[in-house]
Parts: sequence; structure tokens; C-alpha cells
Amino acid sequence: MEIVHDSGELDDYLTFTAVVSPDHPALVDRYVEGREVEVDAIADGSEVLVAGVMEHVERAGVHSGDSIAVNPPRNLSRAVIDRVVDHTTRMALALGVRGLINVQFVVAGDEAYVIEANPRSSRTVPFLSKVTGLPLVGLATRVALGRDLRSLGYRGGLWPAPPYVAVKAPVFSWSKLTTVDTSLGPEMKSTGEVMGLDRDFAGALYRALVAAGVRVPAGGTILATVADRDKAAALPLLGRFADLGFQLMATAGTAGALAAAKIRATRVSKIGEAGPNLLEEIQAGRVDLVINTLTKGKRPERDGFRIRRAAVEYGLPCLTSLDTAAALAEVLEAGLPGRPFAPRALQDYLNEKRVDDGFAG
Repeated sequence: MEIVHDSGELDDYLTFTAVVSPDHPALVDRYVEGREVEVDAIADGSEVLVAGVMEHVERAGVHSGDSIAVNPPRNLSRAVIDRVVDHTTRMALALGVRGLINVQFVVAGDEAYVIEANPRSSRTVPFLSKVTGLPLVGLATRVALGRDLRSLGYRGGLWPAPPYVAVKAPVFSWSKLTTVDTSLGPEMKSTGEVMGLDRDFAGALYRALVAAGVRVPAGGTILATVADRDKAAALPLLGRFADLGFQLMATAGTAGALAAAKIRATRVSKIGEAGPNLLEEIQAGRVDLVINTLTKGKRPERDGFRIRRAAVEYGLPCLTSLDTAAALAEVLEAGLPGRPFAPRALQDYLNEKRVDDGFAG
């Protein structure tokens, strides 16, 4: 699977990546750029209990297993949340589901489009079980064996959101998967996941990133190589990093755009050009974070692939989504890197939930 933006990218994909034949056709869908939203629910044939609504940090197009997910959602209106719950409920009942169902949506404006509905457990069930305190697997098993939600002390609807923020972050094994491109896209590449809990999004995300093995820099130099189509969105974001005291290093196109926006950056040569190039800067230890959005494909001979692999080899965080970079900026603006953690048990968070939430019997 691949997201292409024009006929040239489509030609490149079909020529170098896909194996197309009469028996293996290429299927083309319209891509909707919006927020991806995911829910897990239990249906008993009459009612549907939606355990939670998770909003992905990365926009649609990044596999749900590779996305950072947040519960409760941060940017969804009450109307959109209600629509997501309603769509989930009606689909689960129409499909005759007894047990768990996972539904993924893309939200564009006020519309919630269904990407897929899977009448089974998903990788987010353990996450939501811990966040909400709901014994989802046990409940779903009893429902599948003939019980109904009411007889188990529950009813349909959206389970109340917790008074804290939970973040699910993917874990990658880039150092072991030496030929895999680290860019994120529709095909899943993560090998695990972790959870972070805190009072706010920045704190929960920081805990999750640290647990996932990401070395979050408190300062230093950011190497930015941004595709032309991403420059308008990248400039204010890179300006935020500059305001935090980071030095910016960029290739000609990105450096020129930054200069036009009056954001200071050091220009660095591309691979193969005269002068110290960006690969040499990484190897010399003069880079602390890489922000690299895709330009023309992911083939190993391309500069972008070599940059991303070099970041892995030298232990640098490499972000290929501006959405992830913007979330990281929130962590840095909160001044969290370097601060000691105050460990807290999951049970302590769950005990803060409302005692009488109107659901449990």
C-alpha cells in the first residue's frame, strides 16, 4: 500500500515497488486526509458498549499499529464523537456481532468515514482495558457465550472517559530490521507498543516515548529535510523548535524556505554535493533529531532512505510525520525532557474515576 500525490509518484510506485499483473491488479482508492479515529466495543445483539474513542496523532495514511493513539480524544467535537459511537453501534447490531468489534474511521471536517470494521479483538483492547478498568476480554467472552451486557452489570453507550490522558505509542526494531525504511505509511512496521499515563497530553506522551526507547533531546540541533508539499506546514513547526533554542540545519530547499520565513538555519549539502553533507553531520554527532518527510519513493539508493537509516544507526530519533513532530514540540514546550518521573500505579489512576458512573451495577 502506498499514498501517491500525482501521476509521477504513481508511475514510480508501479515501476519500482508493486508487482502488477492480471492476477495481481493495482487497486486505486481516493485518499481522505483527516484524523484517524479508532474504537473498541462489545455488542450483545441488543446493545453495544463502546469502551473508548482513540484519536491518532498521525493523520490517516499511517497504519494504526504504527500511530500514536490518545484517549480521551483531544480534537474531536461532541457531535463527531456521538456520530462515531452511533456508526459503531448500528454496524455492530446490523452485523449480528456478539463480542468484540474494532472500527477505524477517518474524520474530515464533521464527517466520520468508516475505513474498516473488524468483528474481533484488536491490538488496542489491552490498552483500553487498562485505561478504563473495563475487563473487556472477560466481558466479551461471556457475551459470546450467551450473556447480555445488562446481566453482567453494564449497558450500551460510550463508557465515561477517564480524568487523565492515556497515550499508546508504537515500538520499532529498526536496528534489527536493517533493510527496512523507517518512514511510516499504510503498511505496519512496529513490533510492539507501550502506554503512558499522566494528567495531560504532553506528560502522557513523554512517558510513552521514553518507554518506547525514544531518546527525546532537550536541546541541540535538528536536521530538517522536508518535501516541497510539506514546507508550508513545516515552517511554523520548525519555528517552534527554534524558539525552544534548537539550532536548525537544513538542505538547500528547506533552508531557503526557512530564510524566507525569517527562521535561522544552517545550510548543509545533500549527499554527493561538495562540502560537509548531511550524512557526514549525522556521523560526526552534530545532529540530535531528524525531521524528514518523504519526497520521491523509498528505494535504498535515494538520499531520504540513507538519511533515515543513518539516524537509526546513530541512535537519533527520526520523525517522518509532521504530526508526530508537532506532538513532540508540545512535550518540549512543557519542559519535560530531563525531569525525573514520579512513578504511580495504574490502580491509583483507576481509583480516581467516578465511583458512580451510571454503568456498573
